[in-house]
This record gives sequence, structure tokens and C-alpha cells, in this order.
Amino acid sequence: MIELIKKFEKALIFSLVVMMAIVLLLATIELGWIIVKDIVTPPVFLLEIDELIEIFGLFMLVLIGIELLETIIRTYLDRSTEHVTIVIAVALIAISRKVIVLGKQEFTGDILLGIAAVIIALAGGYYLIRRRSGTFGEDGE
Repeated sequence: MIELIKKFEKALIFSLVVMMAIVLLLATIELGWIIVKDIVTPPVFLLEIDELIEIFGLFMLVLIGIELLETIIRTYLDRSTEHVTIVIAVALIAISRKVIVLGKQEFTGDILLGIAAVIIALAGGYYLIRRRSGTFGEDGE
């Protein structure tokens, strides 16, 4: 029975990897389309601030998707990686994306301080976990 469950789990993980790869491919194509569309519309080769923020947001979203794909592969197929390290790394990328696409008047000072505290906590946690496991700097991360 356990063997059947493990095979079922592997099949689910494989299907998640395939679906995530398809979503990433489509998101990358859409990002490329938006860049081309924004570049060719007048004024040609000049991007407005709103267009740049949209492009950066989509770019970061694709990067988060890549990290999620790597998380699925590393965590569930290669069981040698700690789950916490990967989850914190994905969270750092996600919060970084949020900071990049923030609107000027969107948040109060208290919320910005809260976001800063979350970033500091995640970065500190990531550093401490990597330092404890002795893998800090081995693979270029």
C-alpha cells in the first residue's frame, strides 16, 4: 500500500512540475509580448514608469515561478535539501517583488515598516539556517 502511495505522490509531483513549466513558459511569452508591445507603441523605445513597474512585476513573478519550480523539484524529488531554506528563499523573492511594484501612495509608514521587518526577519533566518547547515557560500548562493 505504501509503495502505491509513493508512486501516486511521484506522479502528482511530476504533473505539478509539468504544469509549472507550462505556466512559466506562457508567463515568459506574455512578458516578452508586453515588452515588445510597450517598446513599439509611441513613443518608440521609451517606456513610461507604469510600464516599467508592470514589466518588473511580471519579471519578478516569473522568477518566483522558477523558484517554486525549483522548490518542487528539490524538495520532493531530491530529498537532500532542507524545506525551510527553500521556503524562506521563495518568500524573500516574493516580498522583494512586492517592494519593487509598490505604488508611491499605496501604503502608510507603518505598513512599510512592517514590510521592512519581514524582509529583515526572512534575511536573518535565511542567513542563520544556511550558516548552521554549513552550506553558506558553497553553491554560490
